[in-house]
Amino acid sequence: MARLAQTEGLTDDQRDILAAVKEFVDNEIIPVANELEHADEYPQAIVDQLKEMGVFGLMIPEEYGGLGESLLTYALVVEEIARGWMPVSGVINTHFIVAYMLMQHGTQAQKDYYLPRMATGEVRGAFSMSEPGCGSDVAAITSKAVRDGDGWVMNGAKMWLTNGGSSTLVAVLVLTPGEAPEGASVYKKMSTFLVEKTPGFGEVRPGLTIPGKIEKMGYKGVDTTELVMDNLQLSNDDLLGGEPGKGFYQMMDGVEVGRVNVAARACGLAIRAFELGVEYAQQRVTFGKIIAEHQAVAFRLADMAVKVEAAHQMMVMAARKKDSGERNDMEAGMAKYLASEYCKEVVEDSFRIHGGYGYSKEYEIERLYREAPMLLIGEGTADIQRMIIARRLLEDYKTRS
Repeated sequence: MARLAQTEGLTDDQRDILAAVKEFVDNEIIPVANELEHADEYPQAIVDQLKEMGVFGLMIPEEYGGLGESLLTYALVVEEIARGWMPVSGVINTHFIVAYMLMQHGTQAQKDYYLPRMATGEVRGAFSMSEPGCGSDVAAITSKAVRDGDGWVMNGAKMWLTNGGSSTLVAVLVLTPGEAPEGASVYKKMSTFLVEKTPGFGEVRPGLTIPGKIEKMGYKGVDTTELVMDNLQLSNDDLLGGEPGKGFYQMMDGVEVGRVNVAARACGLAIRAFELGVEYAQQRVTFGKIIAEHQAVAFRLADMAVKVEAAHQMMVMAARKKDSGERNDMEAGMAKYLASEYCKEVVEDSFRIHGGYGYSKEYEIERLYREAPMLLIGEGTADIQRMIIARRLLEDYKTRS
């Protein structure tokens, strides 16, 4: 982009990283994205190159072999990758959330064991909260872990697990009701376990099954799965942080940065839709002139540009607030909500500019039109974001009688 979605105040290192990623996206992702998406093929070659570039360790501290970059840098990289093909950014997102949870909440032994291998992409992360019957209602989960001697036994089913097949480490949220004091909140009865597994489908370790890919309207290439635990045996070393009852807060911390990530993905997708729309509008001729010269199309382009710019700036604000060490749940919710809604609108406007050709699988906008809806529900629906925002606003603007 020549003018839109620029970020002020970046360091030379940040600009160099983003320039390298942009070049990679333009040369290695965009040319093959449609072909891979239509085939629903996992982008292994792209993932391997992202490993070599150090993207999997972008925010992991240098002492563990990562680049030690900020959430802002990471979000801007994700925005650029999503501009190329949004599912690739999903491969990175779930991995990053698990790495972040380890950095913030893991024991020293867990950090030493996992983070160096996560920085290289040797270990790839996924995380799981949702279940077949609860969706965004995390308090309604039923999967459980109970003590079994020095270890734990887990049973239950999880749902909507991004990278469920390709990952080798899954952070799983379950109930540990026997560990909480009587009368404790359900949120203090949850714990997060780190479950290692082999990649693939079927029984990936004794007691753990990944049944197969869930067929989806869009967001193809990346695998989305169920996860079934049947007397899965784990050790106490697999309990994140080594202490039960903290899983909900650990997961919410991860999801908070994950929402900045989803906002970044929505920004990237919207940028690409605008690029396609403004390019097509300067090529297509109707009634003797390019359609960009028709006021109806020109106004549509103006509206798209405003939304691209507003979403990007809000995403940047949310990332910078988290980087400063401040609480950013409201800002992350605002960024995710605004960016995903605007992304849907920008993609649809670009689709309209393309006219009948937008409905053809030969045109890239058709793929974007199917990818955008996932961002409306990923990491919490729009209504969940509005609940979070409203609660924080009422805290800040509480009436004092």
